[in-house]
Amino acid sequence: METLYIEAASIECNEDRREISGKIVPLGTGEVGNTNLGAYTFEAGSIEIGDVSKIRLLSQHDMKKPIGRMIAAETRADGIYATFKLSRSTGGSDALLMAQEGLVSGLSIGAEIISSKPSRDGHTVVSAAKLKEVSLVTEPAFKSAQVLEIAAEEIVPVEETKTESETVVEDTTPVEATPVEAAAVEAARPTITAMAYTKPRLDFSAPKQLEMTIRASLGSDEAREYVRAAADTTDNAGLIPTRQLTTVINGLANNTRSAIDAISTGVLPDAGMSFEIPKITTLPTVAETAEAGTPSNTDQASSFVTVSVKKYAGQQQFSVELFDRSSPLFITELMNNMAAQYAAATDKAVYTAIASGASADATTLTTYPTASELLGFVSRGAASVYTNTQGFARNILMNTSQWANLMTLNDSGRPIYMAAQPSNAAGIVRPDSIRGNVAGLDLFVSANVPTANDTDKDDSILIINPTAYTWYESPTYQLRADVIASGEILVAMYGYGAIATKIGAGAFGVNKT
Repeated sequence: METLYIEAASIECNEDRREISGKIVPLGTGEVGNTNLGAYTFEAGSIEIGDVSKIRLLSQHDMKKPIGRMIAAETRADGIYATFKLSRSTGGSDALLMAQEGLVSGLSIGAEIISSKPSRDGHTVVSAAKLKEVSLVTEPAFKSAQVLEIAAEEIVPVEETKTESETVVEDTTPVEATPVEAAAVEAARPTITAMAYTKPRLDFSAPKQLEMTIRASLGSDEAREYVRAAADTTDNAGLIPTRQLTTVINGLANNTRSAIDAISTGVLPDAGMSFEIPKITTLPTVAETAEAGTPSNTDQASSFVTVSVKKYAGQQQFSVELFDRSSPLFITELMNNMAAQYAAATDKAVYTAIASGASADATTLTTYPTASELLGFVSRGAASVYTNTQGFARNILMNTSQWANLMTLNDSGRPIYMAAQPSNAAGIVRPDSIRGNVAGLDLFVSANVPTANDTDKDDSILIINPTAYTWYESPTYQLRADVIASGEILVAMYGYGAIATKIGAGAFGVNKT
């Protein structure tokens, strides 16, 4: 069941009894309230309250901030009205103060919706619900109900003295004055005085500073002391905490798999550590035949390409204390990095397989190719791939060093590399695009290149017919095991993949002297 939070704004407070009364929700009026789940109205008699004493009054629907309890509820013609007893805690006193100062003006219910239906007007009509809690809130959803009356219990400040030798100790216990007759109150809206302390609470979190700044502007002497203490940290440098952001810097890994993107992909068979793909090895022949002559007769032959399935896995072992007591960001970033390393390992395996079966360019180069040399390499590679596979070369794959050189090349002043990601005007070279077009071939730049093919080495540039290679892959799996002997946790990520070289000559590699 979803919990619906819906707000009203009829509140009155009693200073002597520390009570807040108000309309918590309209019933049967047709009034629409904008809740956390959308626009809702409540039919008459649609809310079940149950045991009144079990309904707590919260602050802003925060279950960790109870400030009172319901002591009475009454259903009237236009809705449910309730009275709440506020606790004598700091939170309860703060709630009275905030109500008196007009900083909170509404009551909001948390209800479990049991039965509802959509209306023709686009909102939801609730016919049955169970009240779970009521909260004192800042902004009401039902604009028709407003604050009726505010009064708060007066609390006498605590006077404290200390000797020079005494250690400064915070005393947050309020001392109540003897009840004063109502006639002695100066105005119809009695005020509440915040409790006095020997010194401000030294909680310098951002929410606390905002709260105390607001209170100081409203005349609180205690808050003014706090603001002064927060501003003067020359003698209390250790009270300024070092914040840790949730953004994690990671310049070591990403999930890019350019080598895999440059070829075709498929789903790994559901069983076995190897599988076979049929491959035609001999074609039937067709030839010019004389009248009544015997046709050409060559049997078609086939064989099977055996593809091995490989497992790619990594693990981390750490203490249960680290898992339980550290930020959830730790485990999230750990799994993200393991996924990135999985991507790098599989991409490198594919690059290695393509390079190992590629045809070597008969023309050797001594340095990084010039523009004319690169265009010549592309033309020779396109012809070689088409001859050996009867399919076209569509992609060009290279390492980052060759990519850096590529961005400097131009043909009569026009760059031969057109960046495609991010998109830009044709022919413009950009250093933030690892995708593009080179002489009609789609460019893929890989940072996951084996040492044998990095920098300016053999097969550091590959021209590829993507249908000549296929990467078959299973989903990745996560495994967690408890290491009882050491009280540690083992987390592993693994998956299975297979690179099928269907036609080895489907790639053409640069040849370095």
